[in-house]
Amino acid sequence: MRGAPTILHLDMDAFYASAEQAAKPSLRGKPVIVGGLGPRGVVATASYEARVFGVHSAMAMAQARRLCPNAAFLIPRFALYRKVSDAVMALLHTLSPLVEPLSLDEAFVDLEAGGTEPTVEAARAVAERLRADIKAVTGLTGSVGLAGSKMLAKIGSEQAKPDGLVVIEPGTERDLLGPMSVRTLPGVGPATAETLRRAGIHTVAETREAGEAELVRLLGRAHGASLFLMAEGRDERPVVAERDAKSISVEDTFDVDLTDRTRVQLEIARLADRCVRRLREAGRSGRTVVIKVRRYDFSTLTRSETLRGPTDDPAVVREAAARLIDGVDTTAGVRLLGVGVSGLADYTQEDLFAQAAQAAQAAQAAQAAQTADAAHEAVGDAGRPPGPERPEPVGEAAGEASEDAEKPRRWLPGSDVRHAEYGAGWVQGSGVGRVTVRFEEPWSPPGRVRTFPVDDPALQPADPLPLLRPDADAGAEAAEVPSGQDPESGGGSERGPEPGRGRGQPVTSRP
Repeated sequence: MRGAPTILHLDMDAFYASAEQAAKPSLRGKPVIVGGLGPRGVVATASYEARVFGVHSAMAMAQARRLCPNAAFLIPRFALYRKVSDAVMALLHTLSPLVEPLSLDEAFVDLEAGGTEPTVEAARAVAERLRADIKAVTGLTGSVGLAGSKMLAKIGSEQAKPDGLVVIEPGTERDLLGPMSVRTLPGVGPATAETLRRAGIHTVAETREAGEAELVRLLGRAHGASLFLMAEGRDERPVVAERDAKSISVEDTFDVDLTDRTRVQLEIARLADRCVRRLREAGRSGRTVVIKVRRYDFSTLTRSETLRGPTDDPAVVREAAARLIDGVDTTAGVRLLGVGVSGLADYTQEDLFAQAAQAAQAAQAAQAAQTADAAHEAVGDAGRPPGPERPEPVGEAAGEASEDAEKPRRWLPGSDVRHAEYGAGWVQGSGVGRVTVRFEEPWSPPGRVRTFPVDDPALQPADPLPLLRPDADAGAEAAEVPSGQDPESGGGSERGPEPGRGRGQPVTSRP
């Protein structure tokens, strides 16, 4: 632990929800809840306006709806969050080479490694400048804690929320920690907290007073000794710039328990393919395939199979996962399935040779098929009577595409869309063959709402818009809505023709 507060912890404020409010002017200042919207969905982030009603992260979405029924419930848009996170992490890397990301919205920074003078005044100045830069680059706010250790810096950022800065100066650590719950300390989860509670230990001060010997007796040597040091305010963990992933996995929770064996096998195959895509995106291969099954009664089991060598071949991972699920009884119902790969390695020479061999085999197969088709066509042409050309047979893939095209599109709340006439917007809701869209941009006034048939060809999915106008000089072109003026009446923003004009017209229109 250092004397000077040169360990910085940044935590973006209600990150997902704040990004949605920045992207959707009509939601600013209103409760927003982001997460899974199905019957078994979980809250990922709630805006501060929603937290007033008791909504918090990891809460069941059904409970959040009961507590705050008038909130905007939106799906996560990770493509947007990653872009914003990349911009924030780039700012952190200008401060120091030692940046330890914990998630998309949270990171530690070792300021001293970046050349910051080890004084309270210098560290505070850097932190204030960082907060201003984050606001300028992303339009969002972040809270910062400064201390001599990672534990205390994180506690500082929690106290600074929202949009604040807390510096824990040397010599104040014990007094600060004393009245806090023992759950504040790293490594203290529900089980450890319950063990300590039964021993009459509830606060950090009581943990310190119990002494190292008693903590070792209660929790074991390693855990007890480290917990005593934390209670003393001592945390020697360094900021680690690179964290090597130990595994890559994906999982899905289903709205209704799966009981059909064929459906379970299909979902496992789909998850295996998704897992391999993530594996390849990370430039890794893995040796051990793992499946996770959570049954209807919440009992969870895992099964694994270790291969002869690391692979990123989707067929190999898919087949291993299929063998593993064959040994699991799923007849009573499954609520969650997952597939992962561990024992990670960088791409090996064998991986590259295998990919080249697969590509060569695919090319040979395609060439053989093309030759066979040409021969078949020549024979067919020789015996075909003159007349109109017959339609070509449709392959299986084309048949699936046609079938998919006939299915109604799903428009999930919060999704980005673009209309041929009305421009960019986002889905407010859908049902009974209709989809409701609010047309607005992050830099526009609150937009108007229109409803369309779900299969309206003029309405298409779109990529997220940046939170700040790309061309800052163009900001003057967007007129503000005068105070008290309804967005429906105009206000200087472009909205296209009124209902009833042109193709793709909305079914209804309302503010």
